[in-house]
Amino acid sequence: MNRQTYLAKNDEVPRQWLHADATDQALGRLASRLAVVLMGKHKPQYTPHHDVGDFIVVTNVEKMRVTGSKPDQKFYKTYSRYPGGLKQYSFRWMLEHKPELLLTNTVRRMLPKNKLARHMLKKLKVYRGPEHPHQAQRPQPLAI
Repeated sequence: MNRQTYLAKNDEVPRQWLHADATDQALGRLASRLAVVLMGKHKPQYTPHHDVGDFIVVTNVEKMRVTGSKPDQKFYKTYSRYPGGLKQYSFRWMLEHKPELLLTNTVRRMLPKNKLARHMLKKLKVYRGPEHPHQAQRPQPLAI
């Protein structure tokens, strides 16, 4: 009887292309589901130190929503590391001007804090409208 734990390698796990529609989806719930799929935790071959997740194409990110009064009270900060370089953007402004960055940053903060997370985040493709250039990969719908 073999008592070793199975550890999947990067090239042993088949990758899928998945499509998620962000229309009327709550930002946090959508981001947490996307983070799980990017890490590969939904697969039985999940291995923490290898990237075994799938590719995800997200469309209609400008139609996301948040609950409560967060659009007016939630702020995102960036700092340029220069004196006076702190900038704040409200959630409402980010949703109007940079919805792709809004979802990408939310998912990035839910991934592990290491170099492997950068590889996982590269598999996330976010688009503002319903069209995307990944039709050739035939993405399957992702249940959220």
